[in-house]
Amino acid sequence: MEQGKQGVMVAKLMHQQQQNPIEQLQARFKELEASFRAWLAKQSLPVEVAVVTATSAAQGAAIGGFMGTLTNDVSSSIPTPPPQAASLNPQAMASFKQAQALAGGPLVQARNFAVMTGVNAGISCVMKRLRGKEDVQSSMVAAFGSGAMFSLVSGMGGPNLAANAVTSGLFFALVQGGLFQIGQKFSQPPTEDIFYSKTRSMLNNLGLQNYEKNFKKGLLTDTTLPLLTDSALRDVKIPPGPRLLILDHIQRDPEIKDNRRGSGR
Repeated sequence: MEQGKQGVMVAKLMHQQQQNPIEQLQARFKELEASFRAWLAKQSLPVEVAVVTATSAAQGAAIGGFMGTLTNDVSSSIPTPPPQAASLNPQAMASFKQAQALAGGPLVQARNFAVMTGVNAGISCVMKRLRGKEDVQSSMVAAFGSGAMFSLVSGMGGPNLAANAVTSGLFFALVQGGLFQIGQKFSQPPTEDIFYSKTRSMLNNLGLQNYEKNFKKGLLTDTTLPLLTDSALRDVKIPPGPRLLILDHIQRDPEIKDNRRGSGR
């Protein structure tokens, strides 16, 4: 028994050493992200909204600042309108503001993106807490708010700020709603994946997700997990070390062990 445990530990150490450093970094990042989300879910609504809005705004500001460096040359070529232009032609002044908003420097774009991403994330957080789900309606409400705030902060459109804010909000909401529906359509897993949900979870926990294709090739579905043997795993070309980890996990998992007893009756 002790030798078996030592063999499993050696297999785990060997697998960790064989892992790509990038994969290890990604796994570590996912662990930190999961811990942060778990902590955030325990906080009150105001705290969660504040944290989500601030972090999303910071990310948006970074993206906007980077994009602003790319459009800096364009913004420098836009002439500054004379002070009397606003009173002479409001529509022309609005066009100047729109051009500056779209081709502003790093600070302007950082501000614009920070507002868009921060407001969107904050409203999405509130809607999810209130409605208990994320759907196209919540997504469109968040997009409307971010579009309206972007219009007010950037000064895009004509002199009527309220009308422009509503128009921009509606445009953002329609675009976000369409993207949400497209994403939902293409994010649905293939039909065959429902037969490998437990298998995928087990392999991910063991860091052996690369061998999911081996299970599928051998048609080793979730229902076969209690029946797995070393020879079955060898037949689908899984190396000895991962085979030890998989069999040890199956032996220790109470749910799989119960299924094995049920199938043996």
